[in-house]
Amino acid sequence: MKDESMVDELDWKILSILKNNSRISFADLGREINLSPSATRERVQRLEENGVIKKYAIELDYKLLGYDIEVFITVKVFHGQLALFLKIIKDFKEVKEAYRITGEQNVHLKAILKDRLHLQGLIDELMKYGDTNTALILSKLELN
Repeated sequence: MKDESMVDELDWKILSILKNNSRISFADLGREINLSPSATRERVQRLEENGVIKKYAIELDYKLLGYDIEVFITVKVFHGQLALFLKIIKDFKEVKEAYRITGEQNVHLKAILKDRLHLQGLIDELMKYGDTNTALILSKLELN
């Protein structure tokens, strides 16, 4: 976002609605915020052009796809291996999110796996690059 002042209260309402349903029509969105479909479309396009809205995405239900385990894994990458690790981490198809972080560990990962054996295999591979710490995700908390 370039400048928060370019986003007014109505834009924040639009963003909140789109965050929960990015497929909503301009007509339906406009009804929710009391604007015409064309005025709503113009506001959304401005948010896109200014880079406030980066992309539209889907959220998958990995359990329905056979992936029953979600975990957070922190990695303390071995000295001299960070550049290589950051390059190869995208090749791990189980890893859905990855972040460089501060503190004792260097990298924070979110991964989805089919079962405990699958998790064990992923940890074994990651341990080639550093020390790992794994936390099983029990549930996701809905904030809004």
